[in-house]
Amino acid sequence: MTQQVFSSVSTKKLSPKLIRNLKEKAIEIVLFIAASTSVATTLAIMFILLEECWFFFQEVSIFKFLTDTEWTPLFANPRYGILPLLSGTIVTSAIALFVAIPCGTIAAIYLSEFADSKLREIVKPFLELLAAIPTVVYGYFALLFVTPFLQKIFPELPGFNMLSAGLVMGLMITPFVSSLSEDAMRAVPALLREGSTAMGATKLQTALRVVFPSAISGISSSYILGASRAVGETMIVAVAAGLQPNLTLNPFSQGATITAFIVQVSLGDVARGTIEYQTIFAAGLTLVLMTLVLNIIGYYLAKRFREIY
Repeated sequence: MTQQVFSSVSTKKLSPKLIRNLKEKAIEIVLFIAASTSVATTLAIMFILLEECWFFFQEVSIFKFLTDTEWTPLFANPRYGILPLLSGTIVTSAIALFVAIPCGTIAAIYLSEFADSKLREIVKPFLELLAAIPTVVYGYFALLFVTPFLQKIFPELPGFNMLSAGLVMGLMITPFVSSLSEDAMRAVPALLREGSTAMGATKLQTALRVVFPSAISGISSSYILGASRAVGETMIVAVAAGLQPNLTLNPFSQGATITAFIVQVSLGDVARGTIEYQTIFAAGLTLVLMTLVLNIIGYYLAKRFREIY
């Protein structure tokens, strides 16, 4: 009898701990599944790309793919040189970053160091609202507004060009750069600002010489994220740049990017399993490698600046 009472009492004492352990274990399993899902998705994407590219490169040599200056896989005499698509992607992305990095950085410095709290609460949501606009809207804005405006300045500018597409892409990714950069600068300890002010520095000097260098790790990460976003943009270049793969670095000419070609072939006019269909996987693998290189550069830049400051 005494033993039964003792066992019942010990069970009651241990049951809350057991329940807590079970809950913690269940949460741990759920978090592990969530983390594993992203890894599994990435591996699945890479497996599909590599599998399809294996069949593609059985027909097309990697040397010709990387060195040929024409990209006409849907023509009667197909050519499979990725360079025209790479040039279009690089030109439009470079124009976009030329717009987004200065504008986003200036906006971030102003919101972080100069704007009062009420103005920041008004301006920042409007700035981030630009990121919520569908990219196809940006594309038609570039085609119907930006291009006619540029044609008044450059009369010989064609209706489809990489310049207007790149400029509007820069406008689209500016909120990414400004928001992340502003968060990085606001994370800088207030003691650094107070110390700079105590030494006689102005607000602008503190922002440029103390806060900005201290937050350079997060700011450089925002630049890399903006570059990856520009490289992967689809609808703006598909609508405004012309879908003509030309090997040129002239922003005033028509061009096509890797993502725009993928959209063009994925419309359903090309039969699955053909060499023409497999070109989108070869182009997609090239795009993945480009973004991977950008992310690696961003990681090492962030690590290096973090060590310096």
